[in-house]
Amino acid sequence: VQLVESGGGSVQPGGSLRLSCVTSGFTYCWGWFRQAPGHDREIVAHIDDDGSTKYADSVKGRFTISQDNAKKSLYLQMNSLEPEDSAMYYCATAGDCGWLLLPHHSYRGQGTQVTVSS
Repeated sequence: VQLVESGGGSVQPGGSLRLSCVTSGFTYCWGWFRQAPGHDREIVAHIDDDGSTKYADSVKGRFTISQDNAKKSLYLQMNSLEPEDSAMYYCATAGDCGWLLLPHHSYRGQGTQVTVSS
């Protein structure tokens, strides 16, 4: 399974970005995680095959995850961005949402950088 992210960039605080991920195939659950220098990886949001979504507390109300199965695409709409959102964002898919951060149980893309600064 291959995943390719796009849509990252640099924005000012309060701005918006929309990340996209195109996949050659997906399993039961897919989502976005991020990693900033010196910080642990953090699941930002995920969506399962039933359409159920889950968000990190830090992004609730600001980020929205969605998918287009016909296009094999996953999206992350990020609004009201904060400097703390700066990180490399990765798209990942796994057979279980609890496996998204496990390298040997998931597939992930190369990441797209998001930088929020004034």
